[in-house]
This record gives sequence, C-alpha cells and structure tokens, in this order.
Amino acid sequence: MTHTDFRHRYGPSALVTGASSGIGRSFAEHLASRGLNLVLVARRQQRLEQLAEALRQRYQIEVTVLPTDLASADAARQLADQLDAFDIGLIVSNAGFGWKGDYDRAPALQMSEMLTVNCHTPMLLIHALLPKLRLRGKGGIILTSSVEGLIGCPYSTVYSATKGFLKNLGEGLWGELNPAGIDVLTLCPGATDTEAPASQGIDPATLSNLMSPDEVATLTLENLRNGPVYIPSEHYRAVFDALLTLPKRDALQALAANMKPKT
Repeated sequence: MTHTDFRHRYGPSALVTGASSGIGRSFAEHLASRGLNLVLVARRQQRLEQLAEALRQRYQIEVTVLPTDLASADAARQLADQLDAFDIGLIVSNAGFGWKGDYDRAPALQMSEMLTVNCHTPMLLIHALLPKLRLRGKGGIILTSSVEGLIGCPYSTVYSATKGFLKNLGEGLWGELNPAGIDVLTLCPGATDTEAPASQGIDPATLSNLMSPDEVATLTLENLRNGPVYIPSEHYRAVFDALLTLPKRDALQALAANMKPKT
C-alpha cells in the first residue's frame, strides 16, 4: 500500500496510546512518515511534547498531545470527550505494562492497575470511538497484545491474562468489523527492545531473538489488513505454533519451567 493509499484508508488522523516510548513511539514515527496527523496519549507529558515537536518539524503534520493516566477509571470517557473533535481513522491501542514473578507476590494495586490499563480502558475507548469509525466505512484498529496472550503463562499470569483478553477482543472485533471495511489487527510481539523488560526486573541482555520497536511497528503496519492476529517475530511464531500443538498440561509445565524466576 502506498503512503497515499494508506492515508486515504486510515487518515487523516491516528490515535496512539502509550506513545511516549517503545513500540508506541515507533508507531507514531512511522504513521507520521506516512503523512497522518497524530493524537498521542501517555502519562509522561514531557516525553510526549518532545516527540510531538520532533514529528511536526520532520513531517509537517499536526500532532496533539493528551497526557492521560490510563489507570484512571474514567480515562476512556475523558479521552473520548477530547477526541470528539478529531477525525480518527486509525486507533492504535498500545499502552500496557506487565509484572513477572509468583502470582501471590504481585502487589494487589499493581494487578488492579494492570487490568485497567491493559483491558478496561482500551475496551471502553474503542467502544466510544467505534460509531464514528463505522460511519466512515473504512479505517483500522490495532491492539497490542503479546505472544503471552496466546496461552496462560506461569509467572506472568496476570499480564498474560490481560493480553489474552486483548487477543480475544481483537479477534471478536475483526469478525464484526471486517464486513464494515474496518481492519482490526491484534499484534502479538515477542521479546522487544523496550523499557518494559527492565521495568519487570529482566536484563534485556538475557533475552534472545530481541526485535527492535521500529521493526515491530513497520511489520505491523505492513500487515494491518492481514488480521486478525499477527506475530511479527518468526522465532516466536515458530515457538508458539509448536507449543500450542502440545497437550495443555505439557505446554504449561514447559512454560513454568522456562519462565520461573531465577533465585
């Protein structure tokens, strides 16, 4: 798809949540390079402002910054009200975070916020924006899940559950919206070189087959029409294809042995 075709189908504006770093920032960069105006959402206002100014200068596009704590119970409603003035043709629901370790040691507040950021807010935000997208008769939705959303992952149990919710949400929406001309793609990346591993106590140097956020974003946008689910890493695609052919008990035991934190 040429940049002109891409803008016609998904423009004039795209919403990107979790845009201040990692895959979200890369999505913003690549969408700007295709000529789409942007609405960027994340908590860290200074980072968003710096990114917005750089993208305005480089691509001569309009960039609006909406600093928002997506862990707030009314974040989706507040954002929907602010977004009413924009013609959003592409929703990139990318914000999310995880936690690794024994389930019973996870902080209760962090689990609750993870459920809100990863599931509750994206669900309600897409619900609020979808009527206008339907009226357009074209557009797209990208939900950033994870390969950990393909099966329950021990020692990443809550994160895995939230990403499974997103995968199922995306698959259901794909079935509903494909006849309406709206492309839905659930992105399931494997290990990616972002701030996330370090924030979960994982040394990125210990991760194999690490993809760059730019590569993930590029491949995802190139495959936006090839839903419902997309795994950009050939390595993780092969690993999980093999894993999901095993009896569930065997697959979970293998994952538990591999993912148990080293002490």
